[in-house]
Amino acid sequence: MKTLEASAVINSISNFQIPSTKPISFKPLLPNTNSRAQLSSLSLKTCCISFTKRGKHSAVETAADEEVDSAAEEEEEEKSSNSIATSANWEAQFLGEIKPNGNLSPKKKVKQPNSRLIRENDDMDWCVRARKVALKSIEARGLTAKMERMVTGDKKKKKKKKKKKQPKIDNDDDDDDDDDDEFLSDGDEGDVLNFNLDSLDKASHLRQTVSKIAGGMFEEKRERTMETFVERLSQFSGPSDRRKEINLNKLVVEAQTADEVLEATAEVIMAVAKGLSPSPLSPLNIATALHRIAKNMEKVSLMRTHRLAFARRREMSMLVGMAMAALPDCSGQGVSNIAWALSKIGGELLYLSEMDRVAEVAVAKVDELNSQNVANLAGAFASMQHSSPELFAELCKRASVLITTFQPQEIAQVLWAFASLNEAADPLLDSLDEAFDGCSVVANLVDERETVGNDVPLRVEFTRDQIGNVAWSYAVMGRLDRVFFSHVWRALNHFDGRSISEQHREDVVFASQLHLVMQCLKVEYPELEVALSSELERRIEGTGKTKKFNQKVTSSFQKEVLRLLVSTGLEWIKEYSVDGYTVDAVCLDKKVALEIDGPTHFSRNTGVPLGHTMLKRRYIAAVGWKIISVSHQDWEELQGEFEQLDYLTRILGDALGYESSNVAIS
Repeated sequence: MKTLEASAVINSISNFQIPSTKPISFKPLLPNTNSRAQLSSLSLKTCCISFTKRGKHSAVETAADEEVDSAAEEEEEEKSSNSIATSANWEAQFLGEIKPNGNLSPKKKVKQPNSRLIRENDDMDWCVRARKVALKSIEARGLTAKMERMVTGDKKKKKKKKKKKQPKIDNDDDDDDDDDDEFLSDGDEGDVLNFNLDSLDKASHLRQTVSKIAGGMFEEKRERTMETFVERLSQFSGPSDRRKEINLNKLVVEAQTADEVLEATAEVIMAVAKGLSPSPLSPLNIATALHRIAKNMEKVSLMRTHRLAFARRREMSMLVGMAMAALPDCSGQGVSNIAWALSKIGGELLYLSEMDRVAEVAVAKVDELNSQNVANLAGAFASMQHSSPELFAELCKRASVLITTFQPQEIAQVLWAFASLNEAADPLLDSLDEAFDGCSVVANLVDERETVGNDVPLRVEFTRDQIGNVAWSYAVMGRLDRVFFSHVWRALNHFDGRSISEQHREDVVFASQLHLVMQCLKVEYPELEVALSSELERRIEGTGKTKKFNQKVTSSFQKEVLRLLVSTGLEWIKEYSVDGYTVDAVCLDKKVALEIDGPTHFSRNTGVPLGHTMLKRRYIAAVGWKIISVSHQDWEELQGEFEQLDYLTRILGDALGYESSNVAIS
């Protein structure tokens, strides 16, 4: 009972509030009889009341001095023993002899008596053996400290977190600061850093994985994002930063390769997409970038396959898309540069819709074009085999106005472009006749300046290849009776035919063009007195007929048509030569020439026959053959051999002047 009374007194005192700041000690209210026997522990205890900075107090029951010292010593010994055990037993934890949770030893199992057949052997536990070997290797390499941190790192982290989150009775700000400092000082800063780096690596890996999944699964969302991106980049009506534009233009112009130009432009594109404003991607810089890419490709004579691969790169597609959006804001020079660049990069295989867009804008800006712009635009469309009758009609008018400002190279390029696409150019031919009537035209075929006569100054000076293009263009257009052509043709008399060699491709191409012109002059304009010297004609004819650089390849389309021709009941001869032209098949009895025309014989967007195809058909017809053409467009629409054979017999019947049923079908 006395013990219970003493406990009650102590509890009541501990819950009692006293405003004094000094600690007050209380003696137990018990009689002195047998006090040491019954309350030996209570007689040595006191109760202290302390006040916090906030004015709050907490009662803490403290033991006697001897017991406090012993408890502190025991706690320190326990901490030191735990640290020693942690550092000493990490190898045992690595071997699995100690559990990683709290470094507690596993429960001991009752040892079973060994069987006579199975004896205890270290080799039985292969995992423990492998780890022991690994420990020896770790010690030999000096990696013991790192392995210790790796094995015991998780436990330290958990212990620190637990200590930090421990509730406190005393809400003292200074105590909180001390605890935080202790957490940073007692803990291993290297472990915290490694933990953060591992978390960042995992997060970056997760973002990379998610981005790949999103890019592969949500095509619609990606397309919408790309459209928004291009639309944002194509806003050129806002304010501009002249300094940024000049710096970008300098980077583009000074780049030595197409990759360098694209890299510089792509960096700016990404910067604008992330919020760079105002944008340095002006219409001038975009057109210049495309032009420099194509020019650098031409400088190193980049292969066609590499150009096509370059054109399909993501950054290049974005640049072309931006160029199409910026076309209305480009000058005439910019439009012509973009067209020329697309023709050099994509050739006749790419940029179909883009060239339609260029043609539409060029028609609206035709009055801004100079002679070089006209030549570049016309040459770009011709090299891509892309027809645009409306654009070429406007270019013809513009060229006829600017004809006196044209350079010889520009004249040759414009005439070649109109002839290649089989476009009408009568106003241009008229202006050439008027501008050079009574003047001399000089062919600089030996890279030296020449004059005709002593008193006539040099007016137009063509190179050898330009002479060939001009003469071939007039032959394709069927205008060999023009005044300007006569001046050009007569200039060839100053050329030494002995310089033409069958061993060079350029010489063969030049001679082939002149040979075709000579044949057309003899067949279509025999009355014109513009013949060349006999020695030069003989040299041109011999070189022009060579097949060294003109190896004909038979396509599958041609093989299929030739196979079905046998079933028509007529006797056909394959690969028949007609005055330098090779005809796919002829029927000598009927004087019928069959031409199997693939995609290269037609414009890629309209299907209209190109200039060289029309010249061949016209010449073969002029020498007395009935020409029949089988186009790949019509052939692809037929289904099965029955329809194909019926198609062949029908067109043969029309050419021969009787019903298709009269053609024998075996």
